[in-house]
Parts: sequence; C-alpha cells; structure tokens
Amino acid sequence: MAGLSETTVDELVERIGDGCLLALPKPDSGVSMAAVRALIRRGARDLRLWCLPAAGLQADLLIGAGCVASIECSGVSLGEFGAAPRFRRAAENGTVRIVDSTCQAMYAAVQAGEKGMPFVGLRGIVGSDILAHREDWTTMQNPFADDEDPVVVLPAVRPDIALIHARLRDSLGNLWVGNDREATVLAHAAHGAVATFEERYEGNLLDDERMTAGTVAPIYIDAAAYAPRGAWPLALPGAYPADRDCLAGYAATAATEDGFAAWLDGHLSGVDRAA
Repeated sequence: MAGLSETTVDELVERIGDGCLLALPKPDSGVSMAAVRALIRRGARDLRLWCLPAAGLQADLLIGAGCVASIECSGVSLGEFGAAPRFRRAAENGTVRIVDSTCQAMYAAVQAGEKGMPFVGLRGIVGSDILAHREDWTTMQNPFADDEDPVVVLPAVRPDIALIHARLRDSLGNLWVGNDREATVLAHAAHGAVATFEERYEGNLLDDERMTAGTVAPIYIDAAAYAPRGAWPLALPGAYPADRDCLAGYAATAATEDGFAAWLDGHLSGVDRAA
C-alpha cells in the first residue's frame, strides 16, 4: 500500500529515474537534502528539475554535480549568501536548459495539476516579456467576458516525482509537513511522491486537529525514509535553522569547478562520517 513502505535514503532515490521531471519545494519548505546527496552519490543524470517556486542549494548541488538537464523555477539563489554559482555558470555556458517562469505561474500550474484540470488561466502576466520565451503558454480572450479581456493560459503541471522532507511520520504513513503548502501541493499533483522524514510520531496524525491541515495522507506517498536532520544544511522550520557557516562556505568556494568539486567531496564525506 502506498505510504506504508519505509526504506533507506539510498533505496528511496532509486525511485527517481534519470530523465524524470523531479519536483522540489523551495529551500525553507522541507527540502530533502539527504536525498539530494544520495542522488549525487548515485550519479543521477538528465533530471528535469521543477522547483516550487524557487530553488537554492538543492538545485545548485545537483547542477554542479552534472545531474540536471533542465530547470524550471522563478529563480535560483543562495539568498543572503548571494548567487547560486553552479546555476549561474550553467546558465552562462548553456549546459543546462533554463525554463523561465514566475512564482504565480508555477503555483497556478501545479494547483491545476493537483485538481486534475488540464490548464489554468492567469491574468498577472498578460503583456509580460516572459510570454515570448514560453511556447507552451498562450493568450486567449476570456470567453465569458463581453469586453476585451485577455487571459494567459498555462498547461497544468504534474511532475513525475515529488521529493519532500517532512517533520513527522506516523505508523500509518501520514506525513506532517507543517504550514508551508509547497510539499502538500507537490505530493498531490505529482504522479508519485517520495519523502524523507525527521522524526517518528506515536499515534495517528489525523486524530489531532492541530496537525491535520499540515498532514499529507499516505495515499500520496510511494515510499519514505527516516533521515534525521535530513534538510541540513538548509533549515527545517520548527526543528532547526539553516547552517549559516556551511552555506557561507559553499558560496565562497563553489564559484570555480575545482572549488565546487573540493567542497562537494568534503561535504559528502563529512556527512558519511557523521552518519
């Protein structure tokens, strides 16, 4: 039964096939950095990242490690630590296909996928320059309006796999992801979803009305792996903050190929030793 299977992180990422459309939430909404590292160790290739709505270290590591063919999001950065160096280099060199989008377009498209709709209309980007770079978006007249009323029409998005990190998992396979909705929407919209989780929860999360709104039912989750501090060095709200020293060190080191390779080798071996 979906959601009841518990596995290891390395086994979990075997469900993420090369070339798949892989959805990831934004950096502070439950990113499975443990699974990102496992994908890099596996040598994943040609992933098409779809990041709701923006990306950071999770995408930059995968790009730098040669795992990514394309990325769609509203932006990639390390926040207060500056530009995402491997994304920037890939964009400059054309080694990764960059699909421009906006926050509102990405939320609208994946919410349409969540609801089983084939497309969705959006007003906020009418007349935007981004339309010139999106052949899959079109502008049409609102069929219910008497006067001129253009609406941009976006195809719904249903990723192949959503990858999330949850704060809690109960014995029934329910996952508590908290107040941020990105992980929930992605799990609902994707054809399949896999998750790492921080802690085990005694009881049924759905029996507690304080937890229900932030809980993803097991029917949406294909497999889960126990991974304490699995979002590190990113933050997991309510559990731990971002590791500022780690992120600052990455930003200072990863601008060059050699610097990135050295940082990644030390990062992966350090995690392996700690585990």
